[in-house]
Amino acid sequence: MNNLIRYLDSIVARDPAPRSRWEVLLYPGVWALFWHRVAHRLFRSRLFFFARLINHLSRVLTAIDIHPGATIGKNFFIDHGFTVIGETAVIGDNVTIYQGVTLGGTNPTNGQPGKRHPTIEDNAIIGSGAQILGPVVVGRRARIGASAVVTENVPEGATMVGVKARSTLVAAETWAKEFMPYGTPCKEPCEPSGLARVEQLESELSRLRDQVAQLSAHRSAQEPESPGMTGT
Repeated sequence: MNNLIRYLDSIVARDPAPRSRWEVLLYPGVWALFWHRVAHRLFRSRLFFFARLINHLSRVLTAIDIHPGATIGKNFFIDHGFTVIGETAVIGDNVTIYQGVTLGGTNPTNGQPGKRHPTIEDNAIIGSGAQILGPVVVGRRARIGASAVVTENVPEGATMVGVKARSTLVAAETWAKEFMPYGTPCKEPCEPSGLARVEQLESELSRLRDQVAQLSAHRSAQEPESPGMTGT
């Protein structure tokens, strides 16, 4: 019971929506993880059919597909559904995944089954719609932005965005918080280079406005006054 309470509290700490633990008990991600724990034990006991059966029922009920072979650590939170996690995926502790994420596999070059799905290390956050493909490693405290496509290893603390995903060069220490909702900072642009570019464009716009004002004043000074009306 204490483990369950700690798990529910870890979700409440990461999600501002629920008003109580009871609400969290209705989350599809919580039930998907529960059924996965059962299916994973059956899978490890080589009862593959029954493991798959529970996996199938869980997918129907929660819209979350977690292969029974996937290894998942403590306090894993799937916020909403439509997530797919492959057989050889390994997920660490306190990982958060938003809706529509795929931890997918790639075809081994030797044609033999093996590690073909990602490893997500502790405290990572995977944004909505992200696709992490192949036996790559997403480092501790890494943030994967929404709809990013990751096909290479992600360093610890990196923030990745885009297709193909690239680092934003923002060090994790810059945003040193235990948890950041949605994976990336919201108040400022992710990339320092992008912020510098915005400042440069604003400066150029200000100069252009000054030039337009000067030209308008000069033109007004050069125009002759209209002749006045004369009486007869």
